[in-house]
Amino acid sequence: MSALVEETRAFKARKSALELDATRLVAFRLLCGIDLSDALAAKPGQAAEIIIRVERLVERERLKGLRRHWAYDLNRHIALKQALDQLRQAHGRLAHWHSPAEDRPWKTRRRPKAPSKSVIA
Repeated sequence: MSALVEETRAFKARKSALELDATRLVAFRLLCGIDLSDALAAKPGQAAEIIIRVERLVERERLKGLRRHWAYDLNRHIALKQALDQLRQAHGRLAHWHSPAEDRPWKTRRRPKAPSKSVIA
């Protein structure tokens, strides 16, 4: 009887894993217009382009969240980040991979504000 229970649990676990993968595939396709299974099997040059594109989408979603934009969706942000992590893992890119966003000059810190003029009485 315990073998039947273990088989049932294993079946449910496989089923939930397949549902999660299917959900990720569909969500990524709807969000980016890219088939995730094709992106995971892409050549290194194409994979780098896809990763850069998805990084930009994650960055745009992050900025929407910071600005409290009405179209921001936390679930979309999480789904994009998970897909990006999966792409990086599949293509041997680490989480600290150099992003083109790091080269942009507007990503630098702002200069300090000038001291305010206060009237001494």
